Amino acid sequence: MLQEAKPTRRTLLGGALAAVSAPLMAQSSAKKRLAMVGTGHRGSGTWGTVLLSEHADRVQFVGLCDINRKRAETARRHMGIDAPLYTGLERMIRETRPETLIVTTKDGTHHEMIVKALEMGCDVITEKPMATDERKCQAILDAENKYGRKITVAFNYRYSNTAQKLKELLMAGAIGQVTSVDFHWYLDVSHGADYFRRWHAYRQNSGTLFIHKASHHFDLINWYLDAEPVRVMAQGALRKYGKNSEMRAKNCRSCQNRCPFFWDITKDKRLTELYVQCESEDGYFRDACLFRPDIDIFDTMTAEVRYTNGAMMSYSVNTFMPYEGYHLAFNGTDGRIEVRCYEKQPWESPAQDEIRVTRNFQKSEILTIPWGTGGHFGGDPRMQRMIFIPGTPDPLRQRAGSRAGAMSALTGVAAVKSVDTGKPVMIADLIRL
Repeated sequence: MLQEAKPTRRTLLGGALAAVSAPLMAQSSAKKRLAMVGTGHRGSGTWGTVLLSEHADRVQFVGLCDINRKRAETARRHMGIDAPLYTGLERMIRETRPETLIVTTKDGTHHEMIVKALEMGCDVITEKPMATDERKCQAILDAENKYGRKITVAFNYRYSNTAQKLKELLMAGAIGQVTSVDFHWYLDVSHGADYFRRWHAYRQNSGTLFIHKASHHFDLINWYLDAEPVRVMAQGALRKYGKNSEMRAKNCRSCQNRCPFFWDITKDKRLTELYVQCESEDGYFRDACLFRPDIDIFDTMTAEVRYTNGAMMSYSVNTFMPYEGYHLAFNGTDGRIEVRCYEKQPWESPAQDEIRVTRNFQKSEILTIPWGTGGHFGGDPRMQRMIFIPGTPDPLRQRAGSRAGAMSALTGVAAVKSVDTGKPVMIADLIRL
């Protein structure tokens, strides 16, 4: 049985603690054998209950791993499976022999889990970002090359209806050659604030939102342009959260609704079971105070990026806006494509995006793109079908590997270095490809 000592990140990797006794799932050669490390909201949800709701006939979970044993137990119950639980990755892989490991731990530990899984003969599906600095990216790329296994990076934004339509337009040359990109992302006072409640609020965990959040966006641009970043110049600051208020408490629950950002996690049954009821294991608060003075990431960010095809991008993220969404525009030699997406807003949600295509010397054409069904506007289920249904066509080259994972993460890494030094950063100076 599992020992009572509280496991650490090192025991998570090394497998010093025993597995929780539970029968192995029935063997089935027709199903892909999966294991998961990191059983929080994203892992147990998107890669757990949601994946099984559509692909239970194609996959089986043979093991779940987490340093928090209570959370792993809760995740297993939510997923409705009887796979054994582990606090050590090596032991789980050795005893359950998965074909593929799904990595949904804190961003700063992704590289450790990925490299160990490759070394032990597993393919890997990892949440973005693939890694949080250049050394970790290099270690992953070297391990994939050395051990001959395959990495898939879960860039679900590529699979939304709007993203697919934009890719089709650009591939068809709708506005000629793209010369520059305007990309501005707005996180609202709910979603944006939430990053500062969680483990993401510290550089050592997330690399800052230039890496955790923006790697999604940087990947989209790399994919849209079919190009890679060359040079990054950036600015960043902490203007709203962290030390910027004297109102603070241990967490939201202890604040008694004194703060305009007050959020009662206990009203969400699933999050309460996954986090509040598991705090005794590791002391992690899912609803930590937004104004902790030791928060060291940015809440206001801008960047300029140059790409291998000569295109340039002006990019920004703001994390305390009154609505959520983005404005994106491609400027080309023959016209302009604009996108307006309002994901959440005080007024009625449109459940659709607008793409305006304006060719030089012609009137604008407005395309209305309905949101897809499922997580991330239909992106999650579409991505999972691509991964788990053999032979699924990929005409838009949406499936992303380690190179895409590295290029998106390194754009953010370069941005953080640029903020810290006040100088532009060359991607080629960060990594050996």
